[in-house]
Amino acid sequence: MEATHCRVVVLISGTGSNLQALIDASVHSNFKISAVISNNPDAKGLDKAARDNIETVVVNHRDFDEREEFDLALRKLIDSYDPDLVILAGFMRILGSSFVKHFLGRIVNIHPSLLPKYPGINTHQRALDAGDKEHGVSVHFVTEELDGGPVIAQDRVPVLSDDTADDLAARVLDKEHLLYPKVVSWYAAGRLRLENNAALLDDEALPPGGVQVHA
Repeated sequence: MEATHCRVVVLISGTGSNLQALIDASVHSNFKISAVISNNPDAKGLDKAARDNIETVVVNHRDFDEREEFDLALRKLIDSYDPDLVILAGFMRILGSSFVKHFLGRIVNIHPSLLPKYPGINTHQRALDAGDKEHGVSVHFVTEELDGGPVIAQDRVPVLSDDTADDLAARVLDKEHLLYPKVVSWYAAGRLRLENNAALLDDEALPPGGVQVHA
């Protein structure tokens, strides 16, 4: 029944490919996307949401003089939807401490590396430059440390000898689209939570790399 669905709000900045994967999965899953919010009025992902009759809102960070003002406006907007979970899906703004504390334990992010390796940007090129044999994606709880919250799950891809950063990015993205809906469904089912800065699944604390999924 509709009332059993976990209400989620998705934050995006760009094309929304992970958003589309979440939209597709939500049709036959236990979560429902209440709204999609972007800091970028030109984000292509807004069109994807609109096509599926999902409410879209822009909070343009350029309209604010201070990051704290943007964070507060964004927080109040998200709260108006009373979500169970906030999902960062290619949201390219660093969120401040008060924002993160407000949603702590109910905000997750997806990052294109095997955290704790390569927080931040340019992860695929960094993996190539380091000569890594494998690379991948992590879903983690958001904490005040950039890309440093407890990892919930990871999936891996091999790094091939002739890979470019774009090749590797495409292979990782395919994994992202499978992994993110899976983790959101765990949360929606009440199986996943953050406790004492540790990710717990089915009441068991997860290891540093989270669940190793092979999708």
